Amino acid sequence: MSAHRRLDQVLLERGLVDPDAAARARELRLERGGTLLGAFQSLGEVDEEALTAALAESSGLPRVAEIRPAEIPGELTRAVPIQFAKRHRVLPLAEEDGRVVVALADPDEVEALHDLRVLLRRPLTLRVAVAGQILHAINRAYEQGSDSAEELMEDLADEGLASLAQELEEPQDLLDASDEAPVIRIVNGVLFQAVKDRASDIHIEPFERELQIRYRIDGVLYPVLTPPRVLQAPITSRIKVMAGLDIGEKRLPQDGRIRIKIAGKDIDIRVSVLPTAFGERVVMRLLDKTTVLLDLEELGMEGPRLEAIKELITQPHGILLVTGPTGSGKTTTLYAALSRINSQDVNIITVEDPIEYQLRGIGQIQVNPRIDLTFAAGLRSILRQDPDVIMIGEVRDLETAEIAIQASLTGHLVFSTLHTNDAAGAVTRLVDMGVEPFLVASSVLAILAQRLVRVLCPACREAYAPSAEVLHPFGLAPSDLPEGKLFRPTGCAACKFTGYRGRTGIYELLPVDDQVRQQVMGNIDSGAIREGARRRGMLTLRDDGVRTMVAGRTSAEEVLRVTQEQLI
Repeated sequence: MSAHRRLDQVLLERGLVDPDAAARARELRLERGGTLLGAFQSLGEVDEEALTAALAESSGLPRVAEIRPAEIPGELTRAVPIQFAKRHRVLPLAEEDGRVVVALADPDEVEALHDLRVLLRRPLTLRVAVAGQILHAINRAYEQGSDSAEELMEDLADEGLASLAQELEEPQDLLDASDEAPVIRIVNGVLFQAVKDRASDIHIEPFERELQIRYRIDGVLYPVLTPPRVLQAPITSRIKVMAGLDIGEKRLPQDGRIRIKIAGKDIDIRVSVLPTAFGERVVMRLLDKTTVLLDLEELGMEGPRLEAIKELITQPHGILLVTGPTGSGKTTTLYAALSRINSQDVNIITVEDPIEYQLRGIGQIQVNPRIDLTFAAGLRSILRQDPDVIMIGEVRDLETAEIAIQASLTGHLVFSTLHTNDAAGAVTRLVDMGVEPFLVASSVLAILAQRLVRVLCPACREAYAPSAEVLHPFGLAPSDLPEGKLFRPTGCAACKFTGYRGRTGIYELLPVDDQVRQQVMGNIDSGAIREGARRRGMLTLRDDGVRTMVAGRTSAEEVLRVTQEQLI
């Protein structure tokens, strides 16, 4: 396609570049090849918006005001590979009168337009758009347009699963399989749908007659797919190949890692393979590297408790422990705390297993037991790096606990996690590990226990007047509720008919004050420590859950589910 006027002429007329810059762009185009637009983008002297407006004028093509990925037909995105679309920054938008309307960043890429006509098998109507706008829309459009894992299974059923299973009996054949191989398509579909559905874990579980695939979404497992049992071995082998594991070893547990990109998102996947009676069980933990770290305020903390946490994380020394079961958001809370105090004049070093998020300006050490780089060994090395703040992924043993306490007593602020049911239990847990009570009393600043509750979907939550039976476990009366109402889940397309979308934290903060120190020194049990703290005003996990429930953010059933041990 020939331009009506040259791009450099339009930019000169608009005063966006001077003659020297225009000459440099022309020289750059001659040196490197490509288009004039690419040369101006390399120089970086004109912002994308102004450059696109000038390009529209020079080419005589209209601009796209807004791209709506949700309205793009799936047949168009399926016809154009995502790699092609991203490389040439083109995206088919719609079909009009037998032609395909296409948004593109550079109409001078003649060869790409020719290839696009071949892929779509129809003539094109061109529209100009900003490159960044197109790339963002590509990610969203291909994310929604991709086949789900269930659709892939239906397609494979039409092809005959028994014959496919015979083709794929030998795991080593998967190494040479093309991207269109059925098992590769199944695994890719399962991973893609997991990211699309915001799953944190994928469980692939073999049973006697079937293979079950489940996703953990917002902390709850949901069945997604039930492929035939004959596909268990090839699916497991494909995942092992991706994770760099030994596909021939089926008797021992194996752990690995997969790094992939899905719809523009960098996803880090931790893979665990475990032999069971009916074959190997696979669990994959998905970590989205593009996830933005939350502030403390966005984690569900508020009021005096939030102010207390802000004050604790700026103390010069001592230990702040965050407790709760696996998957309760402990690491996210610590990352939020580190992000708040991270600055040029503070040296922060962490030792983690695994490193879930990369934190700019913070030194992070990955635990590796194979080479004896344990939490304790890493912590010893950290102390020789002149740190101000140390984060230990988890206190798992006496050795780690003692080094952490010594670090806090020698002028370091230490953050760590511990697996206990409530805040008071962390104190007695340290003593049970073998730490001297006087060391616990003198080093621990506070303990924060937490859980995650699912947030009611704002699109479909329903107000109702709860019965006395519903309110009884929480010690509430109808008069304690705003307008006598609570909210409950109903389910809609926006929340995949679960009634919930996302999670928020509920917290229990136990400051280690003089009374707690005396109780620790006297070897008082955790129940007495907890009751004493409650009398002095500590809000328990149940109390905070009730606050979140009354505010309409979660349901009574959800609070009951995550704080069951405190409702006795």
